[in-house]
Amino acid sequence: MTEVDPALLRSLLREQHPDLAELPLRPVDGGWDNQLWRLGDELAVRMPRTPRAPGLLRKEYAWLPALAPRLPLPVPVPVRMGEPSARFPEPWTVAAWVPGAPADKVPVSRTADAAEALAGFLGALHESAPAGAPASPDRGVPLKSLAAGFDAGFEEMTAAEALPAETVDRLRALWDDALTAPAWDGPPQWLHGDLHPANVVVADGTLTGVIDFGELCAGDPATDLAAAWQLLPQGGAARFFTAYPHADDATRRRAKGWALRTVLGLLSIGRAGDQGLPGGKPTWGTAGRATLKRLLAEA
Repeated sequence: MTEVDPALLRSLLREQHPDLAELPLRPVDGGWDNQLWRLGDELAVRMPRTPRAPGLLRKEYAWLPALAPRLPLPVPVPVRMGEPSARFPEPWTVAAWVPGAPADKVPVSRTADAAEALAGFLGALHESAPAGAPASPDRGVPLKSLAAGFDAGFEEMTAAEALPAETVDRLRALWDDALTAPAWDGPPQWLHGDLHPANVVVADGTLTGVIDFGELCAGDPATDLAAAWQLLPQGGAARFFTAYPHADDATRRRAKGWALRTVLGLLSIGRAGDQGLPGGKPTWGTAGRATLKRLLAEA
């Protein structure tokens, strides 16, 4: 992708959105797929930096404005689209700024409040999606379709983390239980699709916003319910499932499997960060180990 600097970004704004061009502009930590720039006090500019990012931005622009009004937490609603040009060959967006610190850097401390907030958010989001809603090859799908990829990642994770044999057996039993749980048989639900700690923001110890809807799709809500173990301190999952209105025992079992699957990615990216490799994020490893601890406490 074209390297973005303040002069380029300012020129793009002047060409396509001149009413925003003179607002203060400063870079902030972005996500995996997009560079992020703060634009004034209320807005952010998201500039793609991976090959898949342009498609994710267009998906957010198409669907998130219609979903946002029913959601009880702030989300980064796109308000402008930047079109490809000679200066920058990909689409980019201007979106609402969601204040707070990512939960991988400032974890939740007010467990009950955060559990209620997460349950309210997902209860509002998880409604039947229309026929044209986006689908994903690896979110919202039956866990059995991902089993082969999980097995390879699980072996790598348990070796890299030097987990004792008893712990490995307990985690394997958790995964096997998730695979054998009855499959989702309802209509596809709207999903965030990527509710790991870096995609939720925290203030005053509780959840105050949800960001990065690039994986937005429709399918089994258990994918999102994994957040009960990924985001909430020990004991928070029980409080969450008391407040969340739609989860039966089978859905909760599948959700644990989704949480364990996410751990593999968090730990892998965390290890890369510990080694100083590009794309590595040490805070993700910490979040992954915390999730493992919570899952083992219930295994």
